[in-house]
This record gives sequence, C-alpha cells and structure tokens, in this order.
Amino acid sequence: MGELGLGIDAGGTQTRWALADAAGAIVAEGAVAGLSATQMGNAAGRDAVRGIFSLLAAQVLAVGQPQAVCAGLTGFDGLATLPAQWLAELLQVAPPAVALRNDVEIAYLDSFAPGEGYLVYAGTGSIAAWIAEDGTFHRAGGRGVTLDDGGGGFWIAREAMRHIWRLEDEQPGAWQQSPMARAVFEQVGGSDWALSRQFIYGQDRGAIGRLALAVAASADADPVARAILEQAGRELARIGLALVGRYGPRPIVLSGRAATLHPLIAQAMRAALPPELPLRQKEAQAHHAAARIALHSRN
Repeated sequence: MGELGLGIDAGGTQTRWALADAAGAIVAEGAVAGLSATQMGNAAGRDAVRGIFSLLAAQVLAVGQPQAVCAGLTGFDGLATLPAQWLAELLQVAPPAVALRNDVEIAYLDSFAPGEGYLVYAGTGSIAAWIAEDGTFHRAGGRGVTLDDGGGGFWIAREAMRHIWRLEDEQPGAWQQSPMARAVFEQVGGSDWALSRQFIYGQDRGAIGRLALAVAASADADPVARAILEQAGRELARIGLALVGRYGPRPIVLSGRAATLHPLIAQAMRAALPPELPLRQKEAQAHHAAARIALHSRN
C-alpha cells in the first residue's frame, strides 16, 4: 500500500482515525471510544486511554502499517508523554514518528492556513481558536465542561436537564407534557430522579454530551429545546467574537459534531455575529487532516 500516515482525532465522544497514502488520499478510516488527555491524571484514566489506543491500533494494523502518526487529543497541554509512547509501541513505529497535538490545532489546520481566520469548534465542549502566522495558538473558551464550554454538546444536555428538573420541582409530572423531557428520559432510562442522577454523575462527559441528540430531536416540537439550541448558537458566537475583539475581524468557520445537531445552532450564531463577518459551517474531518499532516511532517 506504500507509505501511510495515520491521523487520530480524539474527543470526548469519539476517537476517529484515518490512514492517508503518499498522495494524501484517505485509504481507510474508523472509530473507537472517546478519550481525553485529562484522563492521564489518574490510574483508571490511564488504563482507559491505553485500552482505547489498543483497540485503535488493532483496527489500523488490520489495514496497513503507518510510517508516521499525528494524533490530536482533546485536553492535551503538551506535557503528557505516555500517550505518544503507547501509540509508538502499539502501532510498532519508532517513537519520533509519533507527534501529539491538541485536537483543536488539527481541526484549525483542517479549515485554515495559519493567520487566515478563526475556528469555532463545538463538540462535547466548545472552543474558539486562531493560529497566528508565526504558529502561536490563541484561544477563547475551551475551559472544560465543569466551568463553561457554552454551546457544546455537554452544555446543551446540562441546560436541558436543568430545565427539566427545575420544572419538576415546581410541577411534579410536568415532564409528561414536554417532548424534550420525554426524549431525554427515554435516553436516560426513565423519569425517576435516581436514573438522572446516576446518568449525570456516573457517566463520562461524552455520554452526557450525547443527550444533546435528544434535545435536538425534540426541537421542532418543544419551544424549550429550541431556545436551548438558539442559546447554544449565541454562546458559540460569543467565543468567536472574543477573538475578533482581540485580533481583528477575520472569517469564522463553525465546525464540530455538536454544531450539526440542528440548523438552529448555526442560524442563531449567524444572527449574533456582525453581518459583515463571514461565517461558514464545515464538517469536521480532523482525522483526515491529521493523517496528511503526519506524512507532510515526515517528508
């Protein structure tokens, strides 16, 4: 199959991989469970990350042997070294052939050359990014779902749950008249508070973020779901405008799976931006970009 570059895009909900050939064509791709570099802070998290990498390596090696690897990890701060060591070992490549980067850097380079514009990325969390011409990475948001990450999938799910249970405090049983609450409770497993509590406090952030799918599915029938999605768009506009205010007007690309949950998100973001500021929505293919970066950095 010739020389192959492996690109990895690891997020809280899913970890995607792709193999690119020397011409830059994607020859294979796949996905395993989500992960975060923040899991490296404890033994259970490290075991989980290594296990996911093992599954990923098995999928990749069933297709071909990569010569270079570029992996983008959510939450990566440039300090952790074990993930690169594990990938080199599991993929049977030399350690210098594995490069780790923040997942948002790779997503940015999938949309812009350095200096060109701003990326607003909405996955499980949310962040706005600008890579300047000199390679310096600038950000707004992306502080984690506990603190903020407004407009991301976790935020959407949390806002829905907050609304549902506040209304239950005031009007027990009100959920039965809410299409959004019915959809959320169906995904959680029932309407009992114990089930919601176990889901919110016992699941990983990616699983919680997937509750946003239920919110989006009910938006056409439930005004509360619509309002949450519209607010998500305004939250994403806010972090984009933070970079505009600091570094000047540039085109903005909206990307990430949460941004595609419902057209209302992009529509509300567009309405919250100045009319003269270009906004384009782009399907995230960061694992493809990472595969091509892997080969480019090798040559």
